[in-house]
Amino acid sequence: MFTDLPLADLHAYRFDGAEPADFDAFWTKTLAAARTAATPPVLRRVDNGLIHVDTHDVTFSGFDGQPVRAWLRLPRGVRRPLPAVVEYLGYGCARGTALRPTLWSSLGYAHLLMDSRGHSSPHGAADTPDGDIAPQVGGVLTRGLSGPEHHYYRRLFTDAVRAVDTVAALDEVDPGRIVAVGGSQGGGIAIAAAGLHPGLAGACVDVPFLCHFRRATHVTDAYPYREITDYLQGRPAEVEQVFTTLSYLDGANHAARATAPVRFSVALMDPVCPPSTVFAAYHRWGERAGGADKDVRVWEYAAHEGGGDHQLAEHVAFVARVTGRTP
Repeated sequence: MFTDLPLADLHAYRFDGAEPADFDAFWTKTLAAARTAATPPVLRRVDNGLIHVDTHDVTFSGFDGQPVRAWLRLPRGVRRPLPAVVEYLGYGCARGTALRPTLWSSLGYAHLLMDSRGHSSPHGAADTPDGDIAPQVGGVLTRGLSGPEHHYYRRLFTDAVRAVDTVAALDEVDPGRIVAVGGSQGGGIAIAAAGLHPGLAGACVDVPFLCHFRRATHVTDAYPYREITDYLQGRPAEVEQVFTTLSYLDGANHAARATAPVRFSVALMDPVCPPSTVFAAYHRWGERAGGADKDVRVWEYAAHEGGGDHQLAEHVAFVARVTGRTP
């Protein structure tokens, strides 16, 4: 069944959450520190039997210079410098094995798949710890709610920006033709990357998580947002402080600073990432720049899986357009 407002109301819905006065200063300081602490990435060629794609095991510097793992896939026999796709993963997911996925590299793009620090699940085990904390099964949404400087997503969003920095510096890549993509948590990360890295050529954001946190806790009982509810049930005195922390991470606030062309998707039967939270970020996209090229694809009879391969086909066409990719 539909999980949120009627579609006409969603198109009219606007974010009513907080935006900290020092939001930009907080992130400018965070990213500057990470870039100062960075060391050159290390690429190690992996022979995984693929005929048309070269795969590299990458270690680059993320938050506070900490090592972050990724897979880099480069198509063979394609004119360089290449357009690139930087992909971010869903909640609990990690980069997995060297064999998958290969869609973007098969289409002629350099493709960096970033590991999600500290995540581990049956969908993939991370090779990147969260600082001194080894990857774990279970949620991270409440890790560091005492303040934005401590929160998990400060570190992960910084990793995401540094992933773009890393790809942009590769000799094989055209730094002016990089697109960020992701779904669910990956969509929320892509929003943050676009808001924090102004040089992106585009972004594909599917059923994004990490948007309008307070609204999400009011309209869904599903995890991962339920983790916030569970936390606050035992700490009612911390409600305002918790949502202040989360406002530094909110996709609606990051979207306002994005300038790249974007294609969102939203599913009206999604209980995990309620449609109104998606529209909250979508409507703010490009707000600080006076607007941006944006569109949202609505999947009426879909839940958190969104449009699946149908949506992916639309993103393939969009990425080709914004990067000017030719065969």
